[in-house]
Amino acid sequence: MVKIWLMAARVRTLPAAVAPVLVGTAVAQALDDRFSVLIFLAALLGALFIQVGTNLSNDYSDARRGADTEDRLGPVRVTAGGLVPPKQVLIATYITFGLAVLCGLYLVAEAGYELLVVGVLSIAAGVLYTGGPRPYGYEGLGEVFVFLFFGVAAVAGSTFTQIERWPWEALAYAVPVGLLASAILVVNNVRDMDTDRRVGKKTLAVRLGREKTRKMYAAMIYGAFVTALIPALFGPISWASAICFLAIPLAAKLVRTVNSHTDGPTLNGALAGTGQLQLVFCVLLSGGILLT
Repeated sequence: MVKIWLMAARVRTLPAAVAPVLVGTAVAQALDDRFSVLIFLAALLGALFIQVGTNLSNDYSDARRGADTEDRLGPVRVTAGGLVPPKQVLIATYITFGLAVLCGLYLVAEAGYELLVVGVLSIAAGVLYTGGPRPYGYEGLGEVFVFLFFGVAAVAGSTFTQIERWPWEALAYAVPVGLLASAILVVNNVRDMDTDRRVGKKTLAVRLGREKTRKMYAAMIYGAFVTALIPALFGPISWASAICFLAIPLAAKLVRTVNSHTDGPTLNGALAGTGQLQLVFCVLLSGGILLT
């Protein structure tokens, strides 16, 4: 049963929650030399709970709408696959978001009410991705919201939890982090575009077509490396942050894979690989920022 719930949590996507907290916290340390372990852990756990809650909500809502069909190329979804009753998945969603709220309340008490707004909007975005009357994930807006909430909100919010301000450097670093988080979703949607089209799920991949979406994926991946240099170029951040370029070989391999394959197993591997790329990139970037 544990294996089934891990499948429902979609462990491969969790780097998208961890990575921005690392970068945002590193920016706070570099700029103001402030670091609280408890605040960092609360931010990290809160981000993970929001990611898992979003995945569970997506699993439940897609099954209800008939989007997760038997011929999809991705991993089995626990609700549509009959592995877990829908009610249990829904309860697990509520519990997970509830735990995120508890982490958020601690952060609000420590850093300020602004984080309450960020937290509420983040949870709402997670639920409305495939839930609600007009899920934005079905209208080609998934990548935009991932960029905003797993990039801008997550990085800048993590910095704010530590130093209680919104430095432009945090917003600048949110761009590469958000691009890589969105790239994870792009691989998912490239893989599922044929089945999504049949069930009326108009993702950005469905709207653009396979070739344009592949080009967009490459632009996101390589764009992350270019934009990561902006704070060092125009601000006080050390050029040691360019150490993130050590992840370029992994990035190039993933771009080649996505550009040349359509089968489920290979793209599933590319999806996991994009998550790993984001984590490696952000660990390296955070290390470089801390050398400022």
